[in-house]
Amino acid sequence: MTSDLMKRRALLRGAIGVASFASLPAWAQEGSTEFQAPVSSSVRNNVSSFRMPQWQDYFENTRGGAILADTKSRALHFWSEDQSIYLLYPSSVPLSEELTRLGRTEVVRKAVNPPWRPTASMLERNPDWPKMVEGGAPDNPLGVRGLYLSWPAYLIHGTHDTRKIGRRSSNGCIGLYNEHVIELYDIAQVGTQVLLI
Repeated sequence: MTSDLMKRRALLRGAIGVASFASLPAWAQEGSTEFQAPVSSSVRNNVSSFRMPQWQDYFENTRGGAILADTKSRALHFWSEDQSIYLLYPSSVPLSEELTRLGRTEVVRKAVNPPWRPTASMLERNPDWPKMVEGGAPDNPLGVRGLYLSWPAYLIHGTHDTRKIGRRSSNGCIGLYNEHVIELYDIAQVGTQVLLI
């Protein structure tokens, strides 16, 4: 075997070793959106390293469908009533603990191209914001669909600013990419149960 061939094989073995090491999951610091080990044997992680919880850990049933918005992992999970559909989406979450509402609610209304009206507290913090942005406008923060929750001013909605997804960036709502909120809008219904954790 020639010296050049041996060197190439050694280089190839080294490259394979580095690639194998690089493909291992990255263990993250607390509070990060990076991979974390499953919290129990009933929770799996998918290829994107999002946790894949079981609906039974959070809901008594899936009547009307079930949405779990996980503010720690910044992901939204949906299970259909008959459990034949499971969807997982990256999401934006509230900027701070003060803006974060946790607990059980439900979808009470759905809207295509919802208009955006900032709350009084949002206008107080940002006095230069407009009083309203028309639905369908390219700069509408609610994007192309909105699922209104039973809590006033709280929605699951799309966004015109895709940089917000995966970050603490909202004033209380859960934001999705527009293509994801369209898909969710089409299968979730008024009455779908929602849990924010």
